[in-house]
Amino acid sequence: MNIPSELKYTKDHEWIKIEGDVATVGITDFAQGELGDIVYVEVDTLDETLDIEEVFGTVEAVKTVSDLFLPLSGEITEFNESLEDEPEKVNTDPYGDGWMIKLKFSDASQVDSLLSADDYKALISG
Repeated sequence: MNIPSELKYTKDHEWIKIEGDVATVGITDFAQGELGDIVYVEVDTLDETLDIEEVFGTVEAVKTVSDLFLPLSGEITEFNESLEDEPEKVNTDPYGDGWMIKLKFSDASQVDSLLSADDYKALISG
């Protein structure tokens, strides 16, 4: 299982790449594996400002729909529109072409509450 060490993670299986005050967010390799084949990604919160842990969208797989939770408070500035036509990118490249949103976060102290790669690995290995 791929858990890049340079990323941060949440207990809800999102990954976060921090660049300045912008965070790129997607779901982890573990999450996409648990969900199975992704058939649709919906994010209807573009240009909205949400609080940490609010639902910013959903991922639909063949057998289930799962909410996506915001890992940091802030404004959703970008949605990976390529997922509208190719949602399977989440399965094939969850940490690359399968990213979901970019977020301008408003409270840098929240970054400290995110999980490290080792913490996330411990979480999923139960």
